[in-house]
Amino acid sequence: MVAEPVPDRPAVGLFAEVVGQPAAVAALRAAARNPVHAYLFRGPPGSGRRAAARAFAAALLCPEGGCGQCAHCRRALAGTHPDLVTVERTGAALGMEEARRLTMLAQRRPYEAARQVLVVADVHLALRSAPALLKTVEEPPASTVFVLLADDVPPELVTVASRCVEVAFVPVPRAAVAAWLVDLGVAPDRAALVADGAGGDLVRARLLAEDDGFAGRLALWRSVPARLDGQGTVSADLARALLDSLDAATEPLRAEHAAGLAEAEAEAAARGERGLPGRKELVDHQHREERRWRTDELRAGLGVLARAYRDRLAVAVGAAGAPGPTRPGELRGYEEAVGLITATAVALQRNPNESLLVEALLVALSDLGR
Repeated sequence: MVAEPVPDRPAVGLFAEVVGQPAAVAALRAAARNPVHAYLFRGPPGSGRRAAARAFAAALLCPEGGCGQCAHCRRALAGTHPDLVTVERTGAALGMEEARRLTMLAQRRPYEAARQVLVVADVHLALRSAPALLKTVEEPPASTVFVLLADDVPPELVTVASRCVEVAFVPVPRAAVAAWLVDLGVAPDRAALVADGAGGDLVRARLLAEDDGFAGRLALWRSVPARLDGQGTVSADLARALLDSLDAATEPLRAEHAAGLAEAEAEAAARGERGLPGRKELVDHQHREERRWRTDELRAGLGVLARAYRDRLAVAVGAAGAPGPTRPGELRGYEEAVGLITATAVALQRNPNESLLVEALLVALSDLGR
C-alpha cells in the first residue's frame, strides 16, 4: 500500500532532542509532509543525527504526521516501534551481511503503520557493500523509507548518495552545547568550559561534563606556548605529558563501556545463555569508539593550543598599534604556529603515529620561538 502524504502539522515536540540543528530540523519537518524513499543524514558524530532519525521516523509513522503524543510517536522516539528498524554494522565496516539483511527488511510489509523506516548507521563505511546498498536503496517498495547516517561521502558512495535527499548536520554550536548542558543540570561555568572542548559533539560533551580531569587537561594544552623554550628535552617531556593526558581522557569512556558490557553479560546469563552473543563484535565496536574518542581529544587539544596562539597574536597586534616597538617576527611566528597546528589536526585523518606527530609539532613550535 502506498502511504498517503502526512498532514501539514508542525511536530514541534518531536525534535526536542535535536540540539543546535535548526536548518536540518526545518528540512525534516518539511520532508515529513510528502516524503521520498531515501534520505542521507550527513554530519559529524555527536551532531544529533540519530535523535533526528528517530524524530523523523515518528513523523513518518504517526497517522497524524507527528503529533508527539500517540503510541506511534512515543515508541518511535524511544526506538521501540516495530516499523522503525536500525541496521548497525557488526564489524569494522558495513559489510555484505548487513546489506543482505537490509535488502530483506526493505521487502517486508509494515507491521502497524502505513510505512516502515529503515535507519542505516555508518554508511560511510559501506565501501565494499556499496553496489548492493545502491540496488536496495534505489528500488525500494513504496512503503519503505531509508534514512542513511554517514560522517561523510567517500567516492565509493557518491552514487548511493545521489539517490537520496541529503540533510546536512553541522557540529553543534558552542553556545547550544553549553545551554544543553545547563538544561541537564551542569553548572554554567562548567558547561561553558566543557563546550569549549566538546568540538560540537553532544556525546563527548556529556562525558566531559562528568570528567574531573578535563579542566586540568585544558590547562595543560594552554600552557604549551609558555613552556616551550627551544630545548628538545622540554619538547619531548611536554609531548609525553600531553599523550598521557589522552589516556586519562579516554578512561571515562572505558568505564562506561565496561559497565555496559557487564550489564549485557548479566542479561545474557539471566536468559540462560552460556555466553554473550556477539561479544567480540561488541568489544571491537567499543575499542573503535575509544580510539575515535582519543583522536577527538587530541583534536580538541590542538584546538585549545591554536586558540592560545591566536590570543597571543591578538595581544601582539594590539601592541603593534601602540607606541613602542613590537618584537621582530613575533606576529609572523604566531601566525606560523597556528598554521602548524592546523596542519597537524588535518594529518589526524591519516591515522598517524600520535607520539611522532605531537613531538614533531612541539619541536617545530619550539623552533619558532627561538
